[in-house]
Amino acid sequence: MNLHVNIYSLGCSKNLIDSERLARRFADKGIDIAFDEEIPPKGSVTVVNTCGFIGDAKEESVNELLRFIDLKDRGHIKAVYVMGCLSERYRNDVAEQMPELDGIFGKFDWAGIVDEVLALQKASEIKQNAATKPWDRVLSTGPHYTYIKISEGCNRFCAFCAIPLITGRHTSRPADEILAEVSQLAANGTREFNIIAQDLSSYGRDLADTSAEPLADLIDRMADIEGVEMIRLHYAYPSDFPYGILPVMSRRKDVCKYLDIALQHIDDKVLTNMRRHIDADGTRALLERIRREVPGIHIRTTMMVGFPGEDDAAFDRLLDFVKEQRFERLGAFAYCEEDDTFAAKNFEDNIPDEVKQARLEKLMAVQEEIASEVAASEVGKTLRVIIDEYDPDMQRWIGRSEYDSPEVDCNVFVEADEELETGKIYNVKITDSDGFDLYGSIGH
Repeated sequence: MNLHVNIYSLGCSKNLIDSERLARRFADKGIDIAFDEEIPPKGSVTVVNTCGFIGDAKEESVNELLRFIDLKDRGHIKAVYVMGCLSERYRNDVAEQMPELDGIFGKFDWAGIVDEVLALQKASEIKQNAATKPWDRVLSTGPHYTYIKISEGCNRFCAFCAIPLITGRHTSRPADEILAEVSQLAANGTREFNIIAQDLSSYGRDLADTSAEPLADLIDRMADIEGVEMIRLHYAYPSDFPYGILPVMSRRKDVCKYLDIALQHIDDKVLTNMRRHIDADGTRALLERIRREVPGIHIRTTMMVGFPGEDDAAFDRLLDFVKEQRFERLGAFAYCEEDDTFAAKNFEDNIPDEVKQARLEKLMAVQEEIASEVAASEVGKTLRVIIDEYDPDMQRWIGRSEYDSPEVDCNVFVEADEELETGKIYNVKITDSDGFDLYGSIGH
């Protein structure tokens, strides 16, 4: 009987890609794999891919490790391994506090888990397949959409962020390698590609013999690949923004008019303390140009409240900025001091937690009203919608428009006279909205 491996992935979609790549290496050895099983089969192995970005994420990672260790101690599962950002950054602490783990791996050496798990399997049962390409994965998202990581690491060193301490300096993947991965996935039926990086704006600038606009050229070439029907961009950085991507986004139907760009704040003092390399005037000029060059674009951003130096006046400026810009999509979180970051070393985290939470709730209340109004403004329009699944209880199909990224954005609930095809893109007439979500129909 084949050994069964449960890969339990926490954190962002960049982590998910590493989990999928690990799954492919297991599958190529003939080992059964599954994703995110809360209670894995008896006698199986669990690999927990951890997040180490902020306090809540680290706490979740530790709690999940302890839960699976408990399952192991009770004899339900055979072994527990850890990988990812938490163990990359706190490897010695994890080893000291969780000696019950069978192996500790980080962000970059996770392939070694395969050899350790194979040692649990009889050599005669191991299947030997052709060598796995670096980008090969088993998709956990279903066949019709996926994430494509085009670079790793970050050179920005924002004051609050521990990511460069975990992932190291920014390193771009060669364009030809990325395009080969996309071509392979598209040939197997994937239609939607969510392009991710810690810093999309820096893509390609570290590569030799690259063009003046490496991100724009990459996405333009990607849109030419047969089968690619939706390309969505995540995690651009506001300073040194690659403006060449805007005409590509405006011109190419298959490049979604959607941009995820974390702005964090608008107050000049706070932006300086954050080491964001841009001020309020520069931020507004950037947004004006993006909206001018890509009419109808939907912008997703992230804001932070409670960073050292954010007094009441600075927070009010942030509120006014959000009301002014009316972002179509916005998330926010309260500042959490991270070990060894510039902020932890140079600023006192002296804003009380209750003040941070009150500001967060006030900001999100403003955004909730804006997002509801944005959704209502879509009524009467016809949007391109990719179908994810059918909900038998609602008797509607569930999909997403080009303005909606998986997991974090809204749904479109679709009525149709005929059975729709999961993963296919349809033109849907929007008939109603409910908060963030939309309702539409085909053939009515």
